[in-house]
Amino acid sequence: MVKLRLKRYGRKQRATYRIIAIDVQSRREGRAIQEVGFYNPRTDQTQLDVSVIVPFLQKGAQTTATVYNILKKARVFEQIGINS
Repeated sequence: MVKLRLKRYGRKQRATYRIIAIDVQSRREGRAIQEVGFYNPRTDQTQLDVSVIVPFLQKGAQTTATVYNILKKARVFEQIGINS
């Protein structure tokens, strides 16, 4: 099963994250299937590749709680017809 989750980058106390599609059994810093976005919690900056995220969600990819909130804030679920 595929999951959309965060992958941590950056130095100590200066974390930034990439939103990736990854196999459920892989570890957090494991090899990603595809990178689909970027999230910086310090500046609350988000960059998403919606044209790649939507097909993953339509095929049944699960999201972590944090990624779900990021996608909900960006209104990605409205584009695929899920009213969450």
